[in-house]
Amino acid sequence: MSTTIFILVVIVLLAISMFRIIPEYERAIVFRFGRVLPGPRGPGIIFLIPLVDRIEARVSNRTVTMDIPPQDVITKDNISLKVNAVVYFRAVDPMRAVLNVENYLYATTQVAQTHLRSVLGEHSMDDLLTERESINRKLQIILDQNTDPWGVKVSAVEVKHVDLPPDMQRAMARQAEAERERRAKVIAAEGERQAAQTLRDAADTLAGNPAALQLRYLQTMSD
Repeated sequence: MSTTIFILVVIVLLAISMFRIIPEYERAIVFRFGRVLPGPRGPGIIFLIPLVDRIEARVSNRTVTMDIPPQDVITKDNISLKVNAVVYFRAVDPMRAVLNVENYLYATTQVAQTHLRSVLGEHSMDDLLTERESINRKLQIILDQNTDPWGVKVSAVEVKHVDLPPDMQRAMARQAEAERERRAKVIAAEGERQAAQTLRDAADTLAGNPAALQLRYLQTMSD
């Protein structure tokens, strides 16, 4: 009796192990006797041969948002900066993401850090501040090309923060203050010029109209 129960339990466990449920956002890579079965499995219920098949990996097909930690960058004009970025990517080919690289998430992070430093090093500091969109696009193309053998699609790269050295921040603050003072002087000079022009126009009008000049004289006397 006990032997029968044991056999039944084993059969039930084997039957249960034959099936796996893969969610919509994942794909399973199945190996049989050490060889990968063609094509990823899922979503839904997949069938496995007990003791023969095993799920080697589950690969998410959702977009991953990865923060690149601050990197030390020396720009084309020899200014040291700390720059961080965000990379958006996803595994579009789960088979290559498992078979062609040990850890596609880690590998993508390392490639992103390396190319962030190299690409930004080809630009001046002014470029980083004024041409951010074109630099982001350039990074996206380069990373997408490098991660394509791993079945990874890089959809976007965004350079987030550019931290300037303290002395450069002070220099830029002084430059901004000088620019504000220059604009204030220009505005004041323009106001004085317009006021002088108004006085000249009024003088010309009165000089050409004796009656108006006499009226203005009487108004002044009454005041």
